[in-house]
Amino acid sequence: MTNSWTDIKNADLVVVMGGNAAEAHPCGFKWVTEAKAHRGARLIVVDPRFTRTAAVADYYAPIRPGTDIAWLMGMIRWCIENDKVQWEYVKNFTNASLLVKDAYGWNDGLFTGYDPEKRDYDRSSWDYQIGADGFALTDPTLTHPRCVWSLLKEHVSIYTPEMVERITGTPKDKFLHVAEMIGECSSPTKTMTSMYALGWTQHAKGAQNIRGMAMLQLILGNIGVRGGGMNALRGHSNIQGLTDVGLMSNLLPGYLNMPTEKEVDFATYMSTRNFKPLLPNQTSYWQNYRKFMVSYMKAMWGDHATAENDWAYHYLPKLDVPNYDILRMFELMNEGRVNLYFCQGFNPLLSFPNRA
Repeated sequence: MTNSWTDIKNADLVVVMGGNAAEAHPCGFKWVTEAKAHRGARLIVVDPRFTRTAAVADYYAPIRPGTDIAWLMGMIRWCIENDKVQWEYVKNFTNASLLVKDAYGWNDGLFTGYDPEKRDYDRSSWDYQIGADGFALTDPTLTHPRCVWSLLKEHVSIYTPEMVERITGTPKDKFLHVAEMIGECSSPTKTMTSMYALGWTQHAKGAQNIRGMAMLQLILGNIGVRGGGMNALRGHSNIQGLTDVGLMSNLLPGYLNMPTEKEVDFATYMSTRNFKPLLPNQTSYWQNYRKFMVSYMKAMWGDHATAENDWAYHYLPKLDVPNYDILRMFELMNEGRVNLYFCQGFNPLLSFPNRA
């Protein structure tokens, strides 16, 4: 979550897609009712089903399963076409003005660098143009054909309300009604919050669902403000805690990455994790990554972690593969390399039927 549960009470508009908060997160949903009761906030639900959340919504719009990205691209297009953009925010607090390499592009549903044999991308062209001073080239007017804003406009240009209706099944009149409600939150005096759950994240392209809404929120100026943000609905004592305390195979506590076998020393490990600002005076939470990592190793090894021995970096286990996720564990069991899988409070065959 970019904002806290309690901050939802400060929203003027709540959009629920990919979740059913009223039923699945009743304690957290309290803050939606607080916003409605004390702030006059409105609630929009976009969902294939008429859920219990939809039953208490101010407006409900149906959508075909798996078509959220087209819906969101259409909403971004509508906001751009109708000048529902918080321009000062977009120019000063997003990457809209940064120029992208000339080699980057897309055609027939694929971006540049796709390798059909590997079914993966070479992302070397997916980067910004860097000037002699080491910073990204920019166009503050947002008119340069290679700036992020121009490329975004081109990318979403095909997602007309008619196309959105054809792909998603959301009737054009309902889509436009939702667009009008969302567009009001491009004003600096109004904020919209997005609430989503496994209905988005469990899709094969779940990350792109969330990216789509994040781009919409950035255009509206609703990231980093009270009552705004991208808010994932989850059981915070288990799912969120899983990542916070480092229980995933590829993470240490605090979202620090587990080293790989190729990262033989601390300098090599940090070489790909040092924050490199794209703009003068740019700051980032992760510019403190080295401090976080050193602090963690000192907490683990105490006096044995010193600058002379790389803070006992060599004590840390090193991954031979990117991570040991569910699919990999099932493969290892099938190969006879894992003879015990302790599963509690979780049903992988039900949760990941196409993987497990």
